[in-house]
Amino acid sequence: MGDEYPSLFRSEQMSLVQLIVPTEVAHDTIAELGELGNVEFKDLNPDVNPFQRSYVGEIRRVDEMARRVRFFSSQIEKDKDKVPIRPLYDSAPLLTVGPRAAHTMDELDVKLAEHETRLIQMNDSYQLLSERTKELVEARHVLRETAVFFERASGYQQDVRSSFDDSSAPLLQHDDREQQYSSSNIQFDLEFVAGTIERSRLPTFERVLWRVLRGNLYMNHTDIQEPFVDPTTGVETRKNVFIIFAHGDTLLAKIRKVAESMGATLYPIDANADKRAESMREVTARLEDLQVVLFNTGINRRAELVTIGESLASWQDVVRKEKLIYETLNLLIYDVRRKTLIAEGWCPTRDIPMIQVALRHATEESGTNVPPILHDLKTNKTPPTFNRTNRFTEGFQTIMDAYGIASYQEVNPGLFAVITFPFLFAVMFGDIGHGFITFMSAAIMILLERRLLKADLGEIFGMFFFGRYIILMMGLFSMYTGLLYNDIFSKSLHLFASGWSWPEDPGNQTVTAIPNGHTYIFGLDPGWHGADNALLFTNSYKMKMSIVLGVVHMTFALCLQVPNHLRFKRYTDIWTNFVPQMIFLQSIFGYLVVCIIYKWTIDWETSPTGPPSLLNMLISMFLSPGTVDPDTQLYRGQSTVQVILLGLAFVCVPWMLIAKPYLEWKEMQKIHGQGYIGLGTDEAPRDISDTVMEGEEEGNGRAVVEAMEEEHEQHDFGEVVIHQVIHTIEFCLGCISHTASYLRLWALSLAHAQLSEVLWTMTIEGVLGMSGVFGIIAILLMGVVWFILTVGILCVMEGLSAFLHALRLHWVEANSKHYEAGGYEFAPLSFASLDEN
Repeated sequence: MGDEYPSLFRSEQMSLVQLIVPTEVAHDTIAELGELGNVEFKDLNPDVNPFQRSYVGEIRRVDEMARRVRFFSSQIEKDKDKVPIRPLYDSAPLLTVGPRAAHTMDELDVKLAEHETRLIQMNDSYQLLSERTKELVEARHVLRETAVFFERASGYQQDVRSSFDDSSAPLLQHDDREQQYSSSNIQFDLEFVAGTIERSRLPTFERVLWRVLRGNLYMNHTDIQEPFVDPTTGVETRKNVFIIFAHGDTLLAKIRKVAESMGATLYPIDANADKRAESMREVTARLEDLQVVLFNTGINRRAELVTIGESLASWQDVVRKEKLIYETLNLLIYDVRRKTLIAEGWCPTRDIPMIQVALRHATEESGTNVPPILHDLKTNKTPPTFNRTNRFTEGFQTIMDAYGIASYQEVNPGLFAVITFPFLFAVMFGDIGHGFITFMSAAIMILLERRLLKADLGEIFGMFFFGRYIILMMGLFSMYTGLLYNDIFSKSLHLFASGWSWPEDPGNQTVTAIPNGHTYIFGLDPGWHGADNALLFTNSYKMKMSIVLGVVHMTFALCLQVPNHLRFKRYTDIWTNFVPQMIFLQSIFGYLVVCIIYKWTIDWETSPTGPPSLLNMLISMFLSPGTVDPDTQLYRGQSTVQVILLGLAFVCVPWMLIAKPYLEWKEMQKIHGQGYIGLGTDEAPRDISDTVMEGEEEGNGRAVVEAMEEEHEQHDFGEVVIHQVIHTIEFCLGCISHTASYLRLWALSLAHAQLSEVLWTMTIEGVLGMSGVFGIIAILLMGVVWFILTVGILCVMEGLSAFLHALRLHWVEANSKHYEAGGYEFAPLSFASLDEN
């Protein structure tokens, strides 16, 4: 089996290899194997703390470099103008292997540190300048708005009333001073506080001041139209200018404390108009200078980001690879005697020559003359499961792996899912039109495959793109089953001569079609379309078809037990499990399928008996074996055949229950009869050949010891009996429930066809009789509505529903018959997986 060319029928044959790597080429060797991507390294230091391993210092250094690269990436993303990033395939490669690898990494570390230092300094300068600019802009607004307020106040006429008892009397003016003021030259005896506050906090600010000062204040505020943008977060903030008048230093101190607690910014504003004008000129001049400096700082910062963007992709690639290389090197152990590193790992057997070529290439790149040595180790450990896939089979294999990873060398159901999965989907989704839409959508994704692979598609569309070949096959098979159903957007095709003729001019009476001697060559006769009993016919046809397909699918899945039993040398399981299970399934449900097909072949119009109900026949086969009603008899000798089949089914139950435990018991008695006694693993002697001992002396002993530790798990007789009882009950009950589960093929197919017909009737059919311009417009509008609903509901939503049901039929109904799924996935060191992530 190992010499055959590998296929998806079984997982690839794996080998446990040992690498003896000189320390001077260790880095380049791991890098070369990472590019190759077909070696899964084992951790040979499971008891060593991660912080105490050999290459912790290098990993910390690479982590620091990765942090700087992430910092650069975040700064580029936050920049308001898009910074171009040169793609990896267009970037100059960094040589991190060979004699100059260490020097290259040192230069890269220094370069990243320099870029980080410059960028941090520019960020700090830009943020400091932005804060100062923001303060000056706020001060300018405060000066401008307070000047407007004072100018407006100087034009008001004195019209105030005096009040000594009323607390709501105006604070700015009092009646006893009314004669002292003139309307042209107002002077205030109140001091004031001015500043800015966030607009959302202003109402709260007013209420707090009113309660704290008990109304002894006068407040005015104005909106600042331009928003303030935080240079760090980019968040916009809307602010207001406020000015508050009050008596005395105590109240002013309270106002300042409340304002500071509410996040307001206070500015010292002079009451003298000349001084305010001088302050305005000074603020404006400083603001212009700051804006020039800020603009130049932004230009320099963007130039730095553009320079970083030229090399960012290559830096990210190098840092990710270097970290993975050193993490892998920490899995190796150091042989003090040879002064070399020793690695062990799994790889596909047929890839060993490629690995040896890669090892020689790594030696040449590093400039040394001592190549790594590869040993193929013998072991009893269970290898990982690796199914080599391509773009077409990857999606189908992923579906099966989601259920469980196949055991090593087990028959892989992913191979057969390439056909069975889209076919069962199409049975539920059969429509030529809907299948064509599905097929074309997948074909477009495949034609644009290279462009879409480089784009960020998002989570949802990315899943559809990953399954593009599954969608392609589902659309193709849906068109095939649509031809079988003769259904295209709920309408029928007249591809061949119909087998039914309709009388002409029937009027309003119900008429019956007349057979004309023709036979519709392929698919459902279009004469059934529009008939009153069309639903009854298709209902019966699809229901029986789903049972036939279900039993065939389960039978095929059950037959896949045989190659597994032969491969793993479980020959007794063929006679104790497979044969009785097959007889049980076929004696009941295989018989039902034969009856369905036989019933289809009979012309019941010429038959002396009426067509029997097969469901009632199957029920009476169990409840009253040996008795068949002559009026509903399907064939001669039916009662005898049913008794024999029922007897076979009942015999299979104790067969499955007893045979395997009995053979296991006989084997145990035979071993005990020969005088052997099972010993514990600690005391059991090892029977090791000279070759193995020699390998241990050469440093290969670890794999041998681990292989001895992982023998197949032994079960006592009680566990075997319990497992067989559970397995038998599960299979017998599962045959009934799983056969009924395949009726979902009938249900979803019927629902899909009826929904398609209802959608056509409620949209296009209602406007087909209209004429003139209004009729054309109505047809166009309803055609668009019909197409959108067809794609959204029938193709997407119904398609997802049929997909999930087909998935369940494979996972539960089929895989439970043969699939052990007890393996673990092959996870090699691969730089390609880093690029995908």
